[in-house]
Amino acid sequence: MELSKVTLEIFSKLEHKWLSHCKPNNKTRILSIDGGGTTAIVAGEALIHLEDQIRLRTSDPHAQVADFFDIVAGTGIGAILAAMITAGDSFGRPLYTAREAVRLVSERNSELYKFKSGGVFRRRRKLSSRSMDNVLKQVFQRKEDGRLLTLKDTCKPLLIPCFDLKSSAPFVFSRADASESPSFDFELWKVCRATSATPSHFKPFDLASVDGKTLCSAVDGGLVMNNPTAAAVTHVLHNKHDFPSVNGVDDLLVLSLGNGSSNTKACENRTCSTPSVVDIVLNGVSETIDQMLGNAFCWNRTDYVRIQVRDRVNASASTLFFFLLLSLWSLRSVQNSDSFQRVFGLVLRN
Repeated sequence: MELSKVTLEIFSKLEHKWLSHCKPNNKTRILSIDGGGTTAIVAGEALIHLEDQIRLRTSDPHAQVADFFDIVAGTGIGAILAAMITAGDSFGRPLYTAREAVRLVSERNSELYKFKSGGVFRRRRKLSSRSMDNVLKQVFQRKEDGRLLTLKDTCKPLLIPCFDLKSSAPFVFSRADASESPSFDFELWKVCRATSATPSHFKPFDLASVDGKTLCSAVDGGLVMNNPTAAAVTHVLHNKHDFPSVNGVDDLLVLSLGNGSSNTKACENRTCSTPSVVDIVLNGVSETIDQMLGNAFCWNRTDYVRIQVRDRVNASASTLFFFLLLSLWSLRSVQNSDSFQRVFGLVLRN
């Protein structure tokens, strides 16, 4: 996943124009990463570039994305990235840099989303649960002592949604709840597995809290919260224990990263396949949340920044991000491009 030369040039121009005018502030900073797809191309490249710029501006070669956000939320593939950059080592530092997390997801993508062997005559092939389980266990195993990490082991507050078939309601895994009771503390690999259990590819994933008292039969969190930004904003506004200084959205700085919306042309002939319907649901949920938060922030694109790109299907990483940046330069999205580049400065505090 390397950015093309022209993409880097565009980034450089945007940063030269906006970063030099940025000043640090004391807002509570939220990072949200969408689900959708299996590659996280858009969000992954954005995270890598953000971390590079943080290191450049702080002159700290070890600075990481998690150091400069107060809470991170993610769904599906976005949850895997969110959990990786917030999972803590034995010293309380993030286990993975953004670049390491994105590279690992890229290198082991064929194992995370491996089709089952056999089933030639089936109309829809399922993905291997065992293969994904094995990769996630390895990813969230602490290197120092071999222990499987839980929600309590994250170095920053983390939110990850799924849909629980037992209660027929959304279920949000959070470090705040895990810190209150072991009945709400879950192993990170299971949390990521739960939010990734897309019904068309996986069976529902059954999991239990570390003390065995809370049970959940989970399917893909993207069905209800593909864009988890609203859940993160609501969590911060109502969690005075962890965020005592937050009284309203004016106290927040939000960066919401999409993962590209799917092409839904399969419905042009008035007939929609099941995968197309799922794509419509995921895209619709994300766009609805964006509209709601835009209204809540009075379309202040300095404090609320949403980065998204259209038609992720059949596009390379560099091409996708190139079109993303072109869209940010367009007249329609000029406010968004300004704000996105300002985020690199706004997330920094003295």
